[in-house]
Amino acid sequence: MPAQDPLPTPRHSMMRRFWRIFRLLAVLSIVIAAIGVVLVTRGEGEIHASLIIATALGIGLTVLVGTGLMTLVFLSSSSGHDEAAATRPHEENDKE
Repeated sequence: MPAQDPLPTPRHSMMRRFWRIFRLLAVLSIVIAAIGVVLVTRGEGEIHASLIIATALGIGLTVLVGTGLMTLVFLSSSSGHDEAAATRPHEENDKE
C-alpha cells in the first residue's frame, strides 16, 4: 500500500504563500520601474544610459524591498508568532 503524502507544515505553506506574493510584487516593481524610466526619458536634454540604468534599478529595487518587507509583516502577523512573542515580556515582568 502506498504511503500517504505528508501534510505540509505551516512554515512550508507560509513560504509558498510568500514566494507567490513576491513573484507578483517583482512584476509590479518592474512595471513601476519601466514607468519611471519612461518619465525620465520624456524630459528634454541629453539622457545618458547610466541615468536610465540608475533610475530603473533605484525605483525597481526600492519598490521590491519595500513591498517585500510589508509582505513579511502581514504574513508574520497572520501566522500568530507575533502574539506569542508579545506576551512573554509581560509574563516575565509579572514574576518579578
